[in-house]
Amino acid sequence: MRLPSLLRRTPFRLTLLFLALFVAAAGAILAYVYFASASEAQGRAQAEVEAERAALTAVYRTRGLDALNQALVERAIRAGPYLYVLKGSDGKIITANISDVPEGIDTGDWEPFRLTDTDADGRVRRRQSIGIDTRLAGGEHLFVGADIGDVEDYLARLTQALWGAMGLVILLGLAGGLYISRRVESAMAGLNRVVSAVQEGDLKVRAPIRHSGDELDELSQGLNLMLDRLEASMASIRHAGDAIAHDLRSPLTRMRAKLEVALIDAEAGQIDGVDALGVALDEADHLLKTFNTVLAIARLQSGGAPDPQRMDAAALAADMAELYEPAAEDKDIDFSAEIETGLMIEGNQPFLAQALANLIDNAIKYTPSGGAVKLRARRRSSGEIEYSVTDTGPGVPEEDRERVVQRFVRLDNSRTEPGSGLGLSLVTAVAEAHGGRVVLDEGPGAYEGYGPGLRVALVLPPATAST
Repeated sequence: MRLPSLLRRTPFRLTLLFLALFVAAAGAILAYVYFASASEAQGRAQAEVEAERAALTAVYRTRGLDALNQALVERAIRAGPYLYVLKGSDGKIITANISDVPEGIDTGDWEPFRLTDTDADGRVRRRQSIGIDTRLAGGEHLFVGADIGDVEDYLARLTQALWGAMGLVILLGLAGGLYISRRVESAMAGLNRVVSAVQEGDLKVRAPIRHSGDELDELSQGLNLMLDRLEASMASIRHAGDAIAHDLRSPLTRMRAKLEVALIDAEAGQIDGVDALGVALDEADHLLKTFNTVLAIARLQSGGAPDPQRMDAAALAADMAELYEPAAEDKDIDFSAEIETGLMIEGNQPFLAQALANLIDNAIKYTPSGGAVKLRARRRSSGEIEYSVTDTGPGVPEEDRERVVQRFVRLDNSRTEPGSGLGLSLVTAVAEAHGGRVVLDEGPGAYEGYGPGLRVALVLPPATAST
């Protein structure tokens, strides 16, 4: 038979485990208290009996048997705490203040025995007692004992109280376990409902947060953050699909139109079919480049930078500056580079090179002739490594800087230039895959018809110290 779900919860099982440990510990403590108290009481009783025996044997040594008998009678009349039995050398009892003389009291050792007594209500009781027998010089036997029944009663009451307290703790522990299990089950039920809703395709649902600051709230916050990113990712995928369909419609239509015109002109003998195919191939290359860029971004966002290695960021910047300096000269743009040395990072060099290439290519593309582009690689005061490309082009308005790094976003002032709107998106994906970020700022400002320009910084964490 399967237990109810409440009793199968981990908090309830942990409660039972702690209760079991507590009961075991409490039992050990109870046993220790009982035996320690019993031993202490018995030891104290033995010491008192030993002192009384010494006093009586001293009376016998100094004054004889009659004096000892007289002392025992006087003590019995006073109803003291001690028990006495005096036997003659023939074994007959001379004096005793107990009616039920215990057997085997002449062994010379401490003897525990039960003393038959009657309480105030007339009930017969057998109380725990202890005593020792002493053989006197004349062959007589003196037995001195003490009633330790009160100690036994105290220990019984203590034991009963401890067992009662233990039972109460067990009941309270079970009640607390049930309460905690119910609370946890309620909280987990909310999380399970969220998971079920997500499995059914609802990405808008979110886990409730109780603002208690416990691990369940942390789990809910983590789940909500994951759902936020999943929803954003799905929205990005939908947007990318829509954008691809929208942005590729024109080049595909243009390709088809050119192929159709080329076919007609070729059939009429007006153009060379090779030229028409060359134009079509250029359009196809542009489409393949767009798709490859989208795939690269998706790869970076899903798996991070592949095969990161320790590399010199300054050397990469120098290589990119040497590569793009001729392209800037062809467009009559003043290209310069300011590169610090000793900039070590950990990353994937091909992806970082592609990101820098996109930044420099964009700067050269949108900077008019006579303008300037500057590449800089430096260590920031925070220790981070920064690549930055600054140009004197039209720049990006501040309100558009967060949007321009998204996929397929192209501003109005860039529609006349070829491109797919994926350059800065790839740079952002590379930065995030390397644990960095992209920062867009205004360039040097408007001057003589140029500007205000744009400064794009790729900020990366430094490499850890080599061992």
